[in-house]
Amino acid sequence: MSLELEAMPNNLVNYGVTENGIAIIELSSDSDGKPLTDGKTPVNTYTREMWEDIDTAILNARFDDKVTVILVTGKGNNFFSAGASINYLNSLSPRYKYFFCLHANETLSRLEQTPKLVIAALNGHTVGGGLEIAMAADMRIARKNAGKLGLPEINLGVLAGTGGTARLTRLIGKAKALELMVTGELISFEDGDDMNLVNQIFDSDAGDFRRDVLDWAGQFTLPNKAVKAVGNIKRSVQSGIELPLEYHLALERELQSDLFQSNDAKEGIAAYVNKKVANFTGE
Repeated sequence: MSLELEAMPNNLVNYGVTENGIAIIELSSDSDGKPLTDGKTPVNTYTREMWEDIDTAILNARFDDKVTVILVTGKGNNFFSAGASINYLNSLSPRYKYFFCLHANETLSRLEQTPKLVIAALNGHTVGGGLEIAMAADMRIARKNAGKLGLPEINLGVLAGTGGTARLTRLIGKAKALELMVTGELISFEDGDDMNLVNQIFDSDAGDFRRDVLDWAGQFTLPNKAVKAVGNIKRSVQSGIELPLEYHLALERELQSDLFQSNDAKEGIAAYVNKKVANFTGE
């Protein structure tokens, strides 16, 4: 990939935007959650400082009108993210740990509520807090045979406190989610695909995986998709799932009414009638 990514202030996340409007958020740290130095393997564990960098990158993507898709991935070929740095957590007071989790919750909610499609590219092991980050994305694309998934916090005597218990239950159902969390079992990407935790698995070489995901994600960018419609669909799904059906239907109607007034809806309907390919502008 020729795109040069820029380091965020704490040097724990790299960020850049492709020509077709895909923002890349790349997690980048060693096993202690510190910036990578020569000879260190990217494990992409997080600390408070990494969350600050993630938050900055999310806001950059949210406010950039050129960005229509956000891609979250890990540096290297072995880990998407191994979650929180255990050495870092061990140095914190219980009260500090609480605010650490709160900050992470708020950051992932910001990602989840951003009206742009978010794709997690699982380039390697995605465990603990790493899976919690991935589950806040709208879609998860994994590289075949590249790693494991799971929430093994039970082995530390704690739970997955950065949205893990909530999001895993909503994604795969109560019984299976509970089983995975109380056993701490790590599963393959293929098993994750079977239980709808992973959307797709790409049979890509390590060096080609990110390029392949970017190529695939391009279908959701302008002029291929009406990105305002994508954002409204996302809002209906994310917010509506927590509402009674009648209120969800009311939300859906309001979002549809908003889209009917857009130029892209006029373009899409006219293109269909005239048997042409729509050329969406995002307006």
